[in-house]
Amino acid sequence: MARLVSFEVEGRRRPGALKGDRVMDLAAAGMPAGEHGDLMAIARGGDDLRRQMNAEIAAWSAPVYALGDVTLRAPIHRPEKIIGIGLNYIDHCKEAGLPVPDLPVVFTKHSNTSAGPYDDVCWHADVTSQVDYEVELGVVIGRPASRVAEADALDYVLGYAAVNDVSARDLQLRPPGQWDLGKSLDGFCPWGPAIVTADEAPDPQTLDISLKVNGKTRQSSNTKNMVFGVACLISYLSRVMTLSPGDLIATGTPFGVILGMNPKVWLKDGDVCETEVAGIGTLRNRMRMIG
Repeated sequence: MARLVSFEVEGRRRPGALKGDRVMDLAAAGMPAGEHGDLMAIARGGDDLRRQMNAEIAAWSAPVYALGDVTLRAPIHRPEKIIGIGLNYIDHCKEAGLPVPDLPVVFTKHSNTSAGPYDDVCWHADVTSQVDYEVELGVVIGRPASRVAEADALDYVLGYAAVNDVSARDLQLRPPGQWDLGKSLDGFCPWGPAIVTADEAPDPQTLDISLKVNGKTRQSSNTKNMVFGVACLISYLSRVMTLSPGDLIATGTPFGVILGMNPKVWLKDGDVCETEVAGIGTLRNRMRMIG
């Protein structure tokens, strides 16, 4: 039972556990930090390691930092897979002018998109001029999952995070269709601020999600409105590919994206997106156009 973070202090990245405004250094408590000083080694460590981790968190005896003295980074620096789900809320299908799908719509965001919960999101003006936001519930896999039944699928979840599936719509929708390009600019997947372990969110279909731009609400919904729930998505994906510990699934966005607006006022340099999943956390990312 934990809120797991990756943090930077004094130039070093470390895996940590968050309680209130304090962060405990899990590496100092004997937990593996791996190559990037993030949570990947813990995600891959299995049940025995996580039981040991939970005992260390309960004891809360390792070095602790004030949250204001550290910088939170992406919980996992480079997930092996970032899998996106499109058209997973009926109201979003309607604003896109597309039918509700019979099966999950799957795309990828490459690992270079992974960014921290408070990082700037940057793009070059000569690459895209139509940058959009998408609030999503992120699901982090905690056990290898291959051909799992829907009834068992949530047993394979390490935890949940907030995700902003930032998208370059002019690239994404350029004929004949370039979803991977439009979704995979550097830093276009800020997520976190923590991985809230699955035991703290036993029903992922009851979570309010919202997104604000410069303090004004643009998106507001609840994960109960998903067309395909988390368990269904894990089961469906695992029939095709083995899901690995640390993989991130972005489960789709509700109504309110810029693409569905008329007129469309795309994100501009200096805009601030606040992306929230209730009980999980809030991202705050400033948009930066280069050139």
